[in-house]
Amino acid sequence: MNLTSPSQVKAWCIENEFHPNRTMGQNFLIDRNALVAIVDAGLEPVKDIARPRVLEIGPGLGVLTEELLARGCEVTAIEKDPVLAQRLARSLGNPSGLTVIPGDALDHLPDPGSSSFDCMVSNLPYQAGTRILLELVLGRSIGAMTALVQSEVADRLVAREGSKTRGLAGVWAQLDYDVEIVRKVSASCFWPRPEIGSSVVRLVRHGRNADFSEEERDVFHKLTKKAFEHRRKQLGSIFRDMIQSTARAEELSNDDWKNLVKGLMDT
Repeated sequence: MNLTSPSQVKAWCIENEFHPNRTMGQNFLIDRNALVAIVDAGLEPVKDIARPRVLEIGPGLGVLTEELLARGCEVTAIEKDPVLAQRLARSLGNPSGLTVIPGDALDHLPDPGSSSFDCMVSNLPYQAGTRILLELVLGRSIGAMTALVQSEVADRLVAREGSKTRGLAGVWAQLDYDVEIVRKVSASCFWPRPEIGSSVVRLVRHGRNADFSEEERDVFHKLTKKAFEHRRKQLGSIFRDMIQSTARAEELSNDDWKNLVKGLMDT
């Protein structure tokens, strides 16, 4: 089956009485150009590795899986839908480089600090995409992650200080990763067609904060979480007797947050 052919994908679903579940974010990528773009972007950071170990979350019918395997990757695919999980390996010819894990990705993410994977390349389910990415960001176990996500999620991840879209996701992601939007992907590139567009976002670990201790990171995450829960308020109002500032959470850069943390821990 040509997984980028809308008619063949629809025919398989009808023949097998499979109904894509919007609650699970099942919007299958059916555009060849978008497929090549996300795999190109995902494998660029690991181009010097002969056989990259790739984590794929939410493989669905296997359009990304098939392309990754064709490029010589070893793929571990985590699929929550039991029907799709059971089908995946068989439909691709039971390739030796594929491991399929049935279940919720949030229950099977790599342990923090492990080196099980060289990169992650995924069309993440809409409903859980942000949470999955943040769990991976906090774990810092994968050096490069490329994902198709809702455009509004991508915009928040790349937002810099002073931006209206600046939020907790961007602050946390940028602490350890350089984040960029590689390209936009139209809603017409998916079936069923989602209501909004998507973007390919890539995160590459930069290592500039390697000297930030685990204790400092813990304070960083607690401080920023509380600040963005009250983002309309000035920091001086949120952290009385701790921080003297008229700035609001989205106005601070990550370096500003780091300096605040270090200042608080030095007092």
